[in-house]
Amino acid sequence: MHSSSPAEAPPVREPLHAPVAHLIRGGIVEGVHYGSVAVLDGDGQVRLQLGDIEAAFYPRSALKPVQAVAMVRLGLPLDGALLSLAAASHSGDEYHLAGTRRILELAGLTEDDLGNVPDMPFDPVVRDAWVREGRLPSRLAQNCSGKHAAMLWTAKLNGWSLKDYLDPAHPLQQAIAETVEDLTGQRVARVTVDGCGAPLFSVSLHGLARAAARITTAAPSTAEAQVADAVREHAEMASGSGRDVAALMRAVPGLLAKDGFEGVQVAALPDGRAIAVKIADGADRARVPVAAAALARAGVDPALLTEFAGEPLLGGGEPVGRVRAVSALGPVPLTARA
Repeated sequence: MHSSSPAEAPPVREPLHAPVAHLIRGGIVEGVHYGSVAVLDGDGQVRLQLGDIEAAFYPRSALKPVQAVAMVRLGLPLDGALLSLAAASHSGDEYHLAGTRRILELAGLTEDDLGNVPDMPFDPVVRDAWVREGRLPSRLAQNCSGKHAAMLWTAKLNGWSLKDYLDPAHPLQQAIAETVEDLTGQRVARVTVDGCGAPLFSVSLHGLARAAARITTAAPSTAEAQVADAVREHAEMASGSGRDVAALMRAVPGLLAKDGFEGVQVAALPDGRAIAVKIADGADRARVPVAAAALARAGVDPALLTEFAGEPLLGGGEPVGRVRAVSALGPVPLTARA
């Protein structure tokens, strides 16, 4: 662990978001997405900020790599694809379900031990197939099941109770909170419950970017490096084959990226350059182009990012505009990939 003590908790206040993306239709700004963006240099200094990067917020699933680091530190013996699944917001494909079953099997547990909420698969195509087949919501199909299976195994390995593993006072969750504070460099401001039922820790956008950078710059064989390697090498296991976060990791060599509900994105490069994005209204259509523009400001070759520049707006079935990052970020060019 890092030797420095975490700073005080970020302030709990209404965040002072700024415009981060425009909806442009026929050359006119039709709508505006507000949010906040942090871009860090390799030395951890803030290269660019928009909006409020210091207020407390909930990173949602973007915090999962940090949770996975905590579990590896506690002895979780996973690596490769299964460790990536432990940090995943998966799509619910059969290989995700099989991976979660495998983690439970290795732990000597079953799906009945999972404490996450039952749900249908996250991916719309997979979900529609489930509906056609008459399949019902399940804990295994819910997008956080890999994390929950890993939490259960970590608790069992440490001799902790399993029935209450989601209680914020449980030793597992207390250890995860300590790792969150260690890697973000700040105290947790508030604790609530995430959509899956697990405790969710509030930090700042700046702290989230710092945590991602610390994971990608950690020494080989550390828990941080194990998680970074697993997620980057098995991006589809951490999300899904058709997901933008997996495509982003494939497009940018060495990039670790994780999205979260309500418009959150974090990403970091092996040299410590990092970005963190929060879209105020939670819109994914703004998250992707804003994250791409932030990565370009961090020094990533824009030619690697053109497919993430923003989805088109349609008129009569034809493109008539686009969701674009604001000029303060420097929108990614729409030229063909080099």
